[in-house]
Amino acid sequence: MTNYETKGVRRLLNGLGGFLKNALFNFLSPGFLVILCSLLLAWEVLPKVGVIPDSLLPPVSVVAGRFWFMLWHKRLLLHIAISMGRFFAAFAIAVALAVPIGLLMGWNLKFRAWFLPLWQLLSPIPPPAWVPMTIILFGIGSRMHIFLMFIGIFYPVLFNTYQGIKDTDPRYLASARVFGASEFTLLRKVYFWHAFGSIIMSLKTGVSMGLVMLLIGESYGGRMGIGYLLGQAKDYFVIPEMMVCMVILGFIGWFLIEVLKYVELKLAVWKVGR
Repeated sequence: MTNYETKGVRRLLNGLGGFLKNALFNFLSPGFLVILCSLLLAWEVLPKVGVIPDSLLPPVSVVAGRFWFMLWHKRLLLHIAISMGRFFAAFAIAVALAVPIGLLMGWNLKFRAWFLPLWQLLSPIPPPAWVPMTIILFGIGSRMHIFLMFIGIFYPVLFNTYQGIKDTDPRYLASARVFGASEFTLLRKVYFWHAFGSIIMSLKTGVSMGLVMLLIGESYGGRMGIGYLLGQAKDYFVIPEMMVCMVILGFIGWFLIEVLKYVELKLAVWKVGR
């Protein structure tokens, strides 16, 4: 292995170690472990002693057993992979469109006057209300699911980016102009980085909204995806499978938000310690 490859592997491992350290720090704290163990113990014991009907809240051991059953007999990993493929496609499209449009609206008054009223008119429409029209336009399948998730992610990212750019401190802009910075340089070096925290926050909101629309979309059609499994479990009232899907979705959302927090930690170094 060459010296460059060794450095690349070392850097990758250091980055992974840093991410895991930051992501797991809160979970490994003594206070949270006490709370988590207490909740798991109550979840296991209360249904078994009859305080809560186990038909409504199965013990955690039953849910764990159902997880292994779904893993081996219901192709759970394949369902998760398909859902995540749809989610990341929608997320990438939404961010690729929302960030530049929000940046331009916050920077240019004319562009804002043209396009801001349009988004203000469309954004109050609840994302689930798009389901009937989306089915008509795209049919039932992955394109419908991706579009619904796109709608859920797009507006939070758009408006937070716009507000972050619009609120850029004029003193930063004046200082940069004194040194001869062009408008394009201001966009890249001042506006964007001033709004970076708002953008990351909007991406976290977008993750939550995207997962909501993932469930709604996959419950309307298709035969694959975590939303389909949850809808199927709901139809047949298989509560352990419903809880497995809920826990998986919670873990996915937590993991994606932790990734975004780590990206912010590495790139927005001026915010470390705040």
